[in-house]
Amino acid sequence: MAKKLKDIDNMAEEKGSWLVTVWQFVKFIVVSLLACIVQFALVNLIPLIPQIKELYGTAFHWFVFDYPVTKDAAGAIVSGGLGYFIAFNVANIAAQIVAFFVNKEKTFNSSANVAVTLPIYIVFTIALICFSAWLSPTLNTLFTTKWGWNDALSRNIATAVCSALQFFLYFPVDKLLFSKKKEEK
Repeated sequence: MAKKLKDIDNMAEEKGSWLVTVWQFVKFIVVSLLACIVQFALVNLIPLIPQIKELYGTAFHWFVFDYPVTKDAAGAIVSGGLGYFIAFNVANIAAQIVAFFVNKEKTFNSSANVAVTLPIYIVFTIALICFSAWLSPTLNTLFTTKWGWNDALSRNIATAVCSALQFFLYFPVDKLLFSKKKEEK
């Protein structure tokens, strides 16, 4: 499999830089889907941990982050709170860790120094996670309180919107960070 991937990489390079970028984008899509699977799995599994589930009842307000507790008509907690903050952000961070290493090695075949690229990636990721940490509960609250969607659907749609935004922002950043190609052996 690795040899076939390398052969396709070489054929794309022979055709020109525009085809290399298109091929990298295709590989980036596949890696992003892998990261999405990690993120969606965790955002749905973490709330099953009893200690996290309890935190859904604790409203969380800090800086621009507002994770209110949402209740149904009977007064049962359906969404939000510190539990949602933890689940969403742990899932997001795990997905970005997977994406960093797979994109560096497979998508861009980069030999860029991790000691240089990782801190830049971390700063960019923190900015995006902060934005997503603000946007996700805003969307989740809208979906559950205004539109009446259930918690799981709301949580997953909010995660999908944040993932899509991150996808389109990460590709150009990764292309710049990982521009140093590996030497042929």
